[in-house]
Amino acid sequence: MSVSTVAADQSVRAPLPVLGRDVTVPLVTGGEVTYAALDYAASAPALQRVWDDVAAYAPYYGSVHRGAGYLSQLSTDLFENARRTVAEFLGCRADDQVVFTRSTTDSLNLLARALPADCQVFVFETEHHASLLPWQDARVTYLNAPRTPRQAVETLERALAGRTASVQEGYGPALVCVTGASNVTGELWPVRELAAAAHAHGARIVLDAAQLAPHHRVDVRDLDVDWVAFSGHKLYAPFGSGVLAGRADWLRAAEPYLAGGGASRTVTRRPDGGVAVEWHESAARHEAGSPNVIGAYSIASACKALTEAGWENLVAREEHLIAEVRAGLAEVPQVKVLSLFGDDAPRVGVISFVVEGWNSSHFAAALSAEYGIGVRDGLFCAHPLVRTLLGSDPQTQGECGAPEAAPGEKSLNAIRVSFGAGTPDEHVERFVTAVRELVTEGARWTYRTEDGRCVPAV
Repeated sequence: MSVSTVAADQSVRAPLPVLGRDVTVPLVTGGEVTYAALDYAASAPALQRVWDDVAAYAPYYGSVHRGAGYLSQLSTDLFENARRTVAEFLGCRADDQVVFTRSTTDSLNLLARALPADCQVFVFETEHHASLLPWQDARVTYLNAPRTPRQAVETLERALAGRTASVQEGYGPALVCVTGASNVTGELWPVRELAAAAHAHGARIVLDAAQLAPHHRVDVRDLDVDWVAFSGHKLYAPFGSGVLAGRADWLRAAEPYLAGGGASRTVTRRPDGGVAVEWHESAARHEAGSPNVIGAYSIASACKALTEAGWENLVAREEHLIAEVRAGLAEVPQVKVLSLFGDDAPRVGVISFVVEGWNSSHFAAALSAEYGIGVRDGLFCAHPLVRTLLGSDPQTQGECGAPEAAPGEKSLNAIRVSFGAGTPDEHVERFVTAVRELVTEGARWTYRTEDGRCVPAV
């Protein structure tokens, strides 16, 4: 192996520094261990770069868009520069708007409020609740879970063709909402092909990139999507901020998401005693109140850090970790990995599975208490998808039931392991070892259900 090959291989295997990488946690069996954070799909740790940038700015924090003082002007410039950085990160078009929100959920609810009258929404049942539920006030068509990427495109095309045939009967505009990467299986969806199908039938498309943006380059123009939404806390910037970026016309035409200062250009009293309001047409229209400048700045910092690290290196390293986890789980016959599109489907670092003879909550609790490994268990805010993947066969009931399970569904839950740019190889290796030991040797501790959670018995 050449020196250049070794250097490239080492760069692929070097995780980005994140906060918490040296935190130790106690084990019920005695002693302490460095915590293995393998729940990135819920919230990723902050990049050290993000934390350092925020700490450097914090003494200069000031009001945004409202002050004449130096710190206010500095904070305003920083906030608007963050908007430009995010637009560049997403490859936005020149006339696109970047609106800062609280999260992906907030972004998609904002877009739902901005839908034109009589808009019809098409959404697969496989979506995270953040992109499944905001459309309740629109005419929604829920599409069944596809079993291949091609089937996903064909299912959407049939649904949109049915709508197109009814346009002359007075049907209005249409919107397709689709995920980029599943928060349950990690599988990549055929976004570009779905966008082409949507546009061919006169519909628009919004991409839920909450699980895609931290793992792969997201380019609005290349994917040809109309909007993209994501959360900072999954992009290594956990300061309560998110993004909705894309076409401006529906956003400009809609009533402000929140009414208040910042969204209004002018407010005057009317002769009848009321008030007349002229709203901004820029992104400020949907950013009423004092903005989360630290949240926006942290997202911009994360965008820069990921771009500078190089997507080719980041993707190659993550694919190495995915292969390690999948190979390790495949060696344990009792483990069943959940998948819509099959073993060969490309995916990000999100893998869900069940273990024969174990309740998933019990298994996740043992990983934490006995190995210092943090994973997720449950239905992952994607209940219809997980129910489809698990089918009607319950797992064997363990000592602890699923959290907040409905009657008769105590065992209907799964385990999710997720990782990313900050995950050391050792965490993945420890996880695979822990799964093998728990399955073959059993838990070394007893557990009980407390307040709906499986916890070690004291």
